[in-house]
Amino acid sequence: MTLKLRQGQVWKRDDDFIRIVHLEKLEVKYKTMKNLESGEGEHRTSTKKEFCRLLKTYTLLPAKRGAPSTEEEDTNVPSVGE
Repeated sequence: MTLKLRQGQVWKRDDDFIRIVHLEKLEVKYKTMKNLESGEGEHRTSTKKEFCRLLKTYTLLPAKRGAPSTEEEDTNVPSVGE
């Protein structure tokens, strides 16, 4: 099973959150946060390969209803264990 990376996705591990801010062909810009409500956090950039390795320890949160889709920005991400 593979997942698709999309701008705006929020991933969670314990009390940490990651939100994808911008996707490029080989690079991901994301924000790490401790609290989704406040939105305070640190902006980071990594390669897609590094980012996908990081996500193996995170769980994708369900998208909010009415969130815009960015189909053209999709990227296959191998599921954990592949």
